[in-house]
Amino acid sequence: MSTALVRGARRLTHHRTLVLVGLALLVALLLTVAGASGAHAAPIDPAAPAAPTDPAAPVGPDPSVTVDLNGVNGTPSSSIVVLLALTVLSVAPALLLMMTSFTKIFVVLALTRNALGLTGVPPNQILAGLALFLSLFIMAPVVGEVNALGLQPYLDGTTSFTDAVTAGLGPLREFMLGQTREEDLALMTRAADLPNPETPESVSTLTLIPAFMLSELRSAFIIGFVIFVPFLVIDLVVSSALMAMGMMMLPPVMVSLPFKLLLFVLIDGWGLIITALVGSYGTGG
Repeated sequence: MSTALVRGARRLTHHRTLVLVGLALLVALLLTVAGASGAHAAPIDPAAPAAPTDPAAPVGPDPSVTVDLNGVNGTPSSSIVVLLALTVLSVAPALLLMMTSFTKIFVVLALTRNALGLTGVPPNQILAGLALFLSLFIMAPVVGEVNALGLQPYLDGTTSFTDAVTAGLGPLREFMLGQTREEDLALMTRAADLPNPETPESVSTLTLIPAFMLSELRSAFIIGFVIFVPFLVIDLVVSSALMAMGMMMLPPVMVSLPFKLLLFVLIDGWGLIITALVGSYGTGG
């Protein structure tokens, strides 16, 4: 019994000690909170506001978008060169048809095919390709002058874009004037209600281009007529022979076509036509 009493007294003493320690900690915490509240409650004199600072200039790259027409050493910017190249490529078919020998060559080749009595041989793609490379062959000196007088000085930065266009257009105008008849120039001048030009240099380019095309078509039709005549004679001879033999139901074209092809091959027809076309421009390359 005495041992149990001793243990109970110890436990009671231990509990009282824990309670006293807890009360002491609680009192200390309350005193700390009260002191902090008193300190925050003390009035503080307001400080004078600081003067605003002046805005500083931005440091770094300019966010605006600009396109420089000129690059290093006055040469045109690469973006401008690409833009001009795309523009030329977009209008290249129109320039090829209106300002070169392509139209005349293609019309002559197409008339030759019709004179032979062939509707799809050679196909249009073949004729257009042949006309394109013949045009490049004929126009090579003119293109070289355009490159030397207009394009290269502009790319080197020694001339402006306007001066480069004017200089590059000179060889093309000279070529077209050499192939254009005065009657066609007069026709287009009257159609535009313009005064008669006193010198070739005073002819407007807008008047020269359609007059050049009219002259090219006229020359192409004359060459086509010369090509048609011998083949027409062959058709007449074959038709007369078939009628004399009473073979009315046999189409003359089927009989005359082999003879026309044979004649065309024997006289080297393609070579003669190409020679005539290149010689009509007074150039040998």
